[in-house]
Amino acid sequence: MIDGVRAVELFRFADRVQSVTLRVACDAPMTPGEERYYAAEIVLESGFVNGTVGLCISGGDLDEWGRCLDALAAEEGAEWPPGDRSAWLCVVPDDPLEVTVHDSPSTQIAVRVPVDVATGWLEENRLRLERVREAIARTRPDGPAR
Repeated sequence: MIDGVRAVELFRFADRVQSVTLRVACDAPMTPGEERYYAAEIVLESGFVNGTVGLCISGGDLDEWGRCLDALAAEEGAEWPPGDRSAWLCVVPDDPLEVTVHDSPSTQIAVRVPVDVATGWLEENRLRLERVREAIARTRPDGPAR
């Protein structure tokens, strides 16, 4: 879906068997209004089902993802991105971590993936968030995205 452009991972929940990742096309903004949106895709891979669903995210969505990481650190669940405009996911910090990808409002299909994440997964995802912010900031003539 976002082939042909440089994509940066915003998050990765993975173990030896399955994974859920989100890639953002940081150098190809879409600007429908005041806020810039970037094409992204959630990629789910497992021995049972593989799939990709597209969505668009904004600088505000990145801020919200940072708050979701804080909630996960406090062992609370998180839903992201907010609103009803696109696909979204729900992350429950159980053992194993549960990630549910919802393709709504399009197909109304949801797939729940238990992931036995490795130690340090939260810190790695915080670093990924910062890399996406930096990549987007480099493409903006008016400074950092918000």
